[in-house]
Amino acid sequence: MSVNIAMFQFKITDSEFSLFRTFIYDHVGINLSDEKKTLVSSRLGKRLRHYSLGSFQEYFDLIVASSHDGERQIAIDLLTTNETYFFREPKHFEFLKKEVLPKWKGVNTFKVWSAASSTGEEAYSIAMLLDDLLGHRPWEIFGSDISRRVLKTAQQGHYLQARIDGIPKAYLRKYCLKGVGEHEGTLLVNKKLRERVVFSPVNLKKLPKDLGFFDIIFLRNVLIYFDMKTKIHIIKQLMEKMHPESYLFIGHSESLKGIHDGLVTVIPTVYRKT
Repeated sequence: MSVNIAMFQFKITDSEFSLFRTFIYDHVGINLSDEKKTLVSSRLGKRLRHYSLGSFQEYFDLIVASSHDGERQIAIDLLTTNETYFFREPKHFEFLKKEVLPKWKGVNTFKVWSAASSTGEEAYSIAMLLDDLLGHRPWEIFGSDISRRVLKTAQQGHYLQARIDGIPKAYLRKYCLKGVGEHEGTLLVNKKLRERVVFSPVNLKKLPKDLGFFDIIFLRNVLIYFDMKTKIHIIKQLMEKMHPESYLFIGHSESLKGIHDGLVTVIPTVYRKT
């Protein structure tokens, strides 16, 4: 009788789960609750099968070995949540359109950082808005994420049509190409726009020194995964990358209560650096 190994489910022990909880916290600052034990087991189980390992302890020993940097990154990718879509939380884009961009004098390049860009929908949404409203005036968008896997999708700018509901029809016509033939049911962000958005992996706990400074930082729907100590550390680092009078956007389910010295609340979830 043959056994389908793909159907076999590995069971993670409490001590093994604790190892991975410490691992992901130390590397990226994400605090996994006890409820995430099943998620860890299901997402990492495929890697145990890949290496024909018998336990999560064996897989943990593998990823912490200095010779397995690539596998360590795969584990981080699998344990981080990446969920986004075009023009998510429309009020933020309305604020950018009506309150921020009209007041920009256009002396220097307008720089925006999508700091948890996932597969790129947020960065391209911002790019559509900037191209439409700023035209030939200089602007740049930097998109980052801890996961190299999702950044590959972001760089391609190629999405299923089922994920494009939030894009205004005028922007669909102007900035997107509808897939045909073997690409039917998909959408490609046009080359002109893709070339104006740069994506690169960034760990929010350890920001590169050469990031430069930004007029807008989008840090939406990621702070909820960090404990207070890590939130304070991340916000402090981000503020060092913000121009005076620049803006920070966070998710509508998030708050900077008690950790936003130097930031003034403009509207809920939008802060200005003083």
